[in-house]
Amino acid sequence: MKHDSTRNTSYTVDCEDYVHVVKFNPFDSGDSCSLIAYGGNNYVVVGTCRFQEEDAEVEGMQYKTLRTFHHGIRVDAIAWSPETRLDAIPPQIRFCTAASDRKLRLFTSDLQDKNEFKTFDGHSDYINDLVFAPNEGQEIASVSDDHTCRVWDLEGNEKAHFVLRSPGMSVCWHPEEAFKLMVAEKNGTIRFYDLITQQAILSLECEQTPLMSADWCLKNTLKIGAVAGSDWLIWDITRSSYPQDKRPVHVDRARLFRWSRVNENLFATTGYPGKTTTQLLVHHLGHPQPILTGTAAVGSGLTWHRTLPLCAVGGDHKIFFWVTEM
Repeated sequence: MKHDSTRNTSYTVDCEDYVHVVKFNPFDSGDSCSLIAYGGNNYVVVGTCRFQEEDAEVEGMQYKTLRTFHHGIRVDAIAWSPETRLDAIPPQIRFCTAASDRKLRLFTSDLQDKNEFKTFDGHSDYINDLVFAPNEGQEIASVSDDHTCRVWDLEGNEKAHFVLRSPGMSVCWHPEEAFKLMVAEKNGTIRFYDLITQQAILSLECEQTPLMSADWCLKNTLKIGAVAGSDWLIWDITRSSYPQDKRPVHVDRARLFRWSRVNENLFATTGYPGKTTTQLLVHHLGHPQPILTGTAAVGSGLTWHRTLPLCAVGGDHKIFFWVTEM
């Protein structure tokens, strides 16, 4: 857990494999530590993190692996269930993965004897993103290059199916209104669906392509952010279906967009993995320039801590953490 100033990361964790995706648990698991999951070429590791920014007794960062789950194939995306509890007896860990074989896998473990997983079949192409219903965690939504968004129950039954006009890149669930789903398509359209009527209720337009990633701001659910081409774009959905703000940020192309979970003006973007490094930029809407620039050797994945202005990116046998200002 060394402090690695040469690459201006705040902390790093060494991993046994290339890290394709990394995800902090966005829900309260009833423990003072934060849960983090990362996926490699054939396994998922679940661990806990504690940072000196939240606990004066911690020097730098403490990381502990709780369990390694055999996955058998490359992990492309991970979503945490709100049913994950570390304060239950026994504890419950539940998460879902998307893999390069076009299947979803739902893992449930008590970190002791019970380790189950179920496979969900249905997508006919690469799955780009997935998310649990945030309140009860009884449904999972996924989007794919097969031009569909699908909603599943925990048994793997398909509960809803939306036909898209291009590959689905991101899917987000409204934190309070459990029947609202946001789907971002590669062609630059972001649609909001009502899961009760199974109809689209609103759409936003980037006016540029390819849209690679979009996110719903949990601190202010009227705000949507995305990256398309080499720009980031921000919408206020009450004002217009076109972006209120946009800026070119990554020279080649932008890859991921994630809002901070603690400040509605703070977000991060990553560039495409280049030949040597991936650029991470942290932006604040009150500042014309990025407030933090980081690089990671061929980085992948991007995730924010639940309660700190701290984000993480995966890389070659490492996870990189950056702490930023509010």
